[in-house]
Amino acid sequence: MKRIAITGGAGNIATQLRGFMRSEVEHIRLIDIRPAADLASNESFFEGDLADAGAMHAALEGMDSVIHLGGLPREFDIAHMIPTNILGTYNVYEAARANGTNRVVFASSNHATGFYPRSQTITPLDVPRPDTRYGLSKCWGEMVAGFYYDKAGIRTLSIRIGNAGPYPNSERAAAIWISPRDLYQLVRIGLTHPDIAAAVVYGMSKNDAGWWKDELAERLGYRPQDFTRDHLKLEPVEESPVASFFQGGGFCDPEHDGTIRLRDENGLVLSGEATR
Repeated sequence: MKRIAITGGAGNIATQLRGFMRSEVEHIRLIDIRPAADLASNESFFEGDLADAGAMHAALEGMDSVIHLGGLPREFDIAHMIPTNILGTYNVYEAARANGTNRVVFASSNHATGFYPRSQTITPLDVPRPDTRYGLSKCWGEMVAGFYYDKAGIRTLSIRIGNAGPYPNSERAAAIWISPRDLYQLVRIGLTHPDIAAAVVYGMSKNDAGWWKDELAERLGYRPQDFTRDHLKLEPVEESPVASFFQGGGFCDPEHDGTIRLRDENGLVLSGEATR
């Protein structure tokens, strides 16, 4: 908790985290392609593109840890996803290895498992089922984290962030929402816990939905402070049959043919069922 870099440092989640970090961290370096606002005395800004390996090497010089939030935050075509979310994540880890930056907190996403049904409770140990190219890129990042621990000893906590909006505005959001202070608690665990190698946890506050069960987060000391229902502000939401069936919601819709296919934990067709 000394010198920490944040990619995507001008973004909303980084802005939330900075409010908690400033009093605990010696220096925060904010890395982004657009300027970060309202820099504190112990913050600096580094303009750099994740796709530029040299820029990432320079950005992480002298940093102890990096919180990797940068990248495209929603679905795009693969040509846009590759340089930022795929190559960009690789560049961050290569820069970390070269600079001796030995801790990473990786902002993964619930969309790494978005094609699980809402009726099913899953854990971080279940096989990923990404709902988008964006979700695929997060699966890639989790695998990169494991590779760089095995190769170089870089320790990573990958947090599959649920809904990090200001408040949960739908039933789906209520099932996966995480408050800023609960997210910071997980980030802090990722930066400091001695037993983390390449671990994956879900990022959620307390809720009664039961979509995710995460014994590892609890074992690492995560104790969420906020209960989703206390912050719920429902807004009108229309969901297609596909979106309402899967945990990924509307992310599952684009290019989907409308057939809901079921499979078991072995990847086999579940009871031969497919519904339209």
